Amino acid sequence: MSYKSKLPHVGDSIFSVMSALSNKHNAINLAQGFPNFKSDQKLIDLVCKAMNSGYNQYAPMPGNSELRQAISKKFEHLYNVTYHPETEITVTAGATQAIFTIISTFIKQDDEVIIFKPAYDCYEPSVELFGGVVKSIPLHAPNYRVDWELVKNTITHKTKMIIINTPHNPSGTVLSEQDMLQLQRLTENTDIIVLSDEVYEHIIFDGLKHQSACLFPNLKSRSFIVASFGKTFHNTGWKMGYCCAPKDLMDEFRKVHQFNVFAVNHPMQKGLADYLQEPSHYLELSEFYQEKRDYFLKLIQGSRFQCNTSQGTYFQVLGFSDITNESDVEFSKRLTIDNGLTSIPMSVFNEQGKDDKMLRFCFAKTNEILEQAAEILNKI
Repeated sequence: MSYKSKLPHVGDSIFSVMSALSNKHNAINLAQGFPNFKSDQKLIDLVCKAMNSGYNQYAPMPGNSELRQAISKKFEHLYNVTYHPETEITVTAGATQAIFTIISTFIKQDDEVIIFKPAYDCYEPSVELFGGVVKSIPLHAPNYRVDWELVKNTITHKTKMIIINTPHNPSGTVLSEQDMLQLQRLTENTDIIVLSDEVYEHIIFDGLKHQSACLFPNLKSRSFIVASFGKTFHNTGWKMGYCCAPKDLMDEFRKVHQFNVFAVNHPMQKGLADYLQEPSHYLELSEFYQEKRDYFLKLIQGSRFQCNTSQGTYFQVLGFSDITNESDVEFSKRLTIDNGLTSIPMSVFNEQGKDDKMLRFCFAKTNEILEQAAEILNKI
């Protein structure tokens, strides 16, 4: 049987590769981005209650109406903006499904999509799958700031979409108000759609404010905001997310969404709807993770790794140029095999594997695990 692959250069993700290596060598896994602690028992109980109350058949295609109303209220509470729960919010099978569906809905052959690299690894293959052309804007280590003049010079009549991610995975940086105003100016009077990946919106540190695309009227009018319950409530395995957009964009999204997954897990939606009635469940998250970040950084203060303190997400990037000249892929593998600690090499997120001698570590772990990881890092 002969066929031509639509993604000939795509193999197993680095997350699968490093996690398999970690399991093989019984290493501490700070590679893949998931917490190793439980979700709130109250949320679990609410989902069980929903199951026992009969929420076990298909949810409405856009999502459980109570959950969409709760999401709408959350945006009003946090950002003083409105998304209509009936026409402008759709619940998805995780944020990645939302991202894939947005790209598949709007990107056609030869459409150009601007992506900032290092970038989360699902963006580029999704664009290529539908014949789009990725235009990469480099974010240079260690600060990973956006060069907006370069963005301006990269935009052409073929530019269909710009994908942003704040707080940013993998670097842990956040876009400022000035960054968002620059983006708004550059896209004004164009047909460019902005895909704003905001899955870490509730994990932001040191008093910084999350600059959601919805806070800027012209951006809001052209943007999809993608969010994740899994990142927020420590249950990535549930694969629950959502997206918000103006009605004209959301109408097109739902045309594809209905043939992709149609509807997602109903009892989880109902449980989340009830859980969101108490805003403290997400408002206290930044403080919780800042304590994790600060504890981890304090533990490795005496190590030879260089640190640019994470501003958001639950990832910390550490430089190792003072330790070895190895590539980051080689060093991360050796760190797993010889030292029993697994990370993600940053070059896999970069254009053409650009190697800045940086590794990404997930600190969404119990203090015991962070202490064990720090002990290893301090000995290297």
